[in-house]
Amino acid sequence: MELKTPYLLFIGHATDPLSIKMAKSAADWSPEKCLGEVRSPGCTVTTGLPAMTIAEGIAAGAKSLVLGFANSGGHLDEQWLPMIHEAIDAGLDIISGLHDRLSAYEELVAAAQRKNVHLLDIRHPTKRLKTGKGYRREGKRLLTVGTDCSVGKMYTSLSLTREMQQRGMPVTFRATGQSGILVAGEGIAVDCVVADFIAGAIEELAPANAAEHWDIIEGQGSLFHPAFAGVSLGLLHGAQADALVVCHALGRTSMRAIDNRPLPSLAETIALNEQMARVTNPNARVCGIAVNTSSVNDAEAEAYCRKVEGEFGLPCVDPIRHGVAAIVDELDKF
Repeated sequence: MELKTPYLLFIGHATDPLSIKMAKSAADWSPEKCLGEVRSPGCTVTTGLPAMTIAEGIAAGAKSLVLGFANSGGHLDEQWLPMIHEAIDAGLDIISGLHDRLSAYEELVAAAQRKNVHLLDIRHPTKRLKTGKGYRREGKRLLTVGTDCSVGKMYTSLSLTREMQQRGMPVTFRATGQSGILVAGEGIAVDCVVADFIAGAIEELAPANAAEHWDIIEGQGSLFHPAFAGVSLGLLHGAQADALVVCHALGRTSMRAIDNRPLPSLAETIALNEQMARVTNPNARVCGIAVNTSSVNDAEAEAYCRKVEGEFGLPCVDPIRHGVAAIVDELDKF
């Protein structure tokens, strides 16, 4: 599966910053692959890239149109079809991370065949997967976990990978969602893997490696979220992680897309994730806490992180405000 670059990022009429996390991920972490964003009337958020039309993107050298949104349920809104057809007619590949497959739309398939372009449903695995075994494998692995979904697990994973690369450590980022795949160019979106094969998919994604090599495995969902706990548990078992980093959003009052369901405490999150991770790695433990502190000012963020460090004896940082060096320092103990 070749993802042709540079990308045009289509963000539609989005009004929620979290709903364009796929586009924002590409813009933030692979800016060299991105030219601009295509917006629809009423869109109030941005990736920070220049606004372009399809024609302007083609003139600038675009090769693919990325459907850069992550709406609830991952559905393809039919009002976007004219834009997709315009992009196909202009000769662009279409990259989608939605649950709804582009290949299920006969008119899109026919148009793509006429123009000799590709429809790439990157959320849907194409290889045959096996069930997990839990056998011990060489190498070191870190998995990001969370108190909720959309709390920064991918951002933290990429931040850790970059910090480790800058230190010359042998490390690979392993993408487990459509946004991470767009950044890395490869991976397995585990929320589209049949439940029996989730652990096996992660064993294949992060196989045995050199003893000092780290795989940083992008986490998904939360053991405490009723919708996504199954995916999170399969990830924990398949990762066979040595180290876990707990991700949290400060100030969030209810779990994402669910009313009146408070987030678990950090203590509960640490305890349950360590317990479940030890099914396949008896030595698994949390090595740090990453917090999205965007709801408070710098001083409040600093105070909160120092409080958490005092309570748990673990480094606590906001990857954007503070970086992740303190967590990477902790990996020397593994």
